[in-house]
Amino acid sequence: MMERFHDVTDAELAVLQTLWRSSRANVRQLTDELYPDGSEAHYATVKKLLERLEGKSCVRRDRRNAVHVFEPTIARDDLIGHRLRAVAESLCDGSLSPLLTHLVNCSGISKKDLKSLRSLIGELEPAKISKQNC
Repeated sequence: MMERFHDVTDAELAVLQTLWRSSRANVRQLTDELYPDGSEAHYATVKKLLERLEGKSCVRRDRRNAVHVFEPTIARDDLIGHRLRAVAESLCDGSLSPLLTHLVNCSGISKKDLKSLRSLIGELEPAKISKQNC
């Protein structure tokens, strides 16, 4: 059973994106990355955002040393999946097809991305057919 997902705010997402790039960081490192000329208020903001993310089970805190280190517990792809499913539920009556069709038809999609999508669909089709035959 999938545990209940708590969405993240844009500010929390910025912290997560920084953690996804570095994999582990302390509050000071994250503050320096997010606010290069940051103040103590920025430090306090990042600390509060990390507390919220920890409460949502999106980050884990390593308390073994004096300086606590944080790491993400949700993968970027998982967050994307949760958000896309939420958009499909609210805008498309739960169907992913209109959402995917719009994304594929959008004028900004590159030939490389189209090739990657075709390859992914080709890989998924045999797997879905074999599951349906079970």
